[in-house]
Amino acid sequence: MAQTSDETILKFPILIGDIGGTNARFALLVDSYAEPREFPIVQTADYPNIDEAIQAAILDRTSIMPKSAVLAVAGPIDGDEIDLTNCDWVVRPLEMARSLGLEDIVLLNDFEAQALAVVALGEEHMVKIGEGEAESAASRVVLGPGTGLGVAGLIHARRSWIPVPGEGGHMDMGPRSDRDFEVFPHLERIEGRISGEQLLCGRGLVNIYRAIATTDSKPAHFTTPAEITTAALARSDDVAEEALAMFVTCLGRLAGDLALVFMSRGGVYLTGGIAQKIVTALQHPRFRKAFEDKAPHSALLRAMPVYVITHPLAALAGLAAYARTPMRFGVETEGRRWRSRRSTAT
Repeated sequence: MAQTSDETILKFPILIGDIGGTNARFALLVDSYAEPREFPIVQTADYPNIDEAIQAAILDRTSIMPKSAVLAVAGPIDGDEIDLTNCDWVVRPLEMARSLGLEDIVLLNDFEAQALAVVALGEEHMVKIGEGEAESAASRVVLGPGTGLGVAGLIHARRSWIPVPGEGGHMDMGPRSDRDFEVFPHLERIEGRISGEQLLCGRGLVNIYRAIATTDSKPAHFTTPAEITTAALARSDDVAEEALAMFVTCLGRLAGDLALVFMSRGGVYLTGGIAQKIVTALQHPRFRKAFEDKAPHSALLRAMPVYVITHPLAALAGLAAYARTPMRFGVETEGRRWRSRRSTAT
């Protein structure tokens, strides 16, 4: 059960950070009322480990020395060494506390932070896709294609918002339409299977693009997600257009599946840089059609709203909300909180 006593309180200043496979974003909270002081985005490939990244990119650039840290990392948190899924960094909280002078470190899953952001951000930071109205205290689900495919749920119970982290991005994906059955045999697989992340992330878009080109015996001119997306939105390349259309359709299917799992009457939220860049493609009817095509529960899906989160630092907003008022959130910290000897023992 999540802690609900003063044990949840973190000492200010608090370092908050969102560490993904490619980028790491950091900010400092001086107190519970101040806006986060943001720092330039860090490329994970530029530093051998997270400790050196924080020291060089944050601590060497400010006189404010944090006492606590709340960090969201892209990978499952198990034990005192956390391997990031799409990055070479290994997070070692006890070593981090010693090397950076921190008294208290809390680690969350990166999409746990995205789930917290759903209730921390207002509608001015969202674009609605299609119809449906959100119920205020109903369950929600967050998913986002980026370097990988992140998924998390958010449920409301006992007057708290409780994030539910997981690895839903690795669920199996299969063909549905006649065109799918033509293209899917040419998709790159991992150990014989196609997961959501094999399709619905940056490299997944490239995977789809190459498979379509192979299926139709056409040249594959592009090698990066940005190139494919740009060409598709400009309607300058037929293969890129179809790749993005298939990407959007598969994202709609998976989003609908997850909406059923979490009974997300509070909404489904798409986050991350890719979703923000393809808003116009997501507004095409094919997304909602795929999202709602869940007989016998199509009417249920039609009533659920979908939003694209447009805030560029959504995870940091979620982490800041938690750091300021941890009692508002039912975040389980057992096995995910490390304290130095200078702080009160747990």
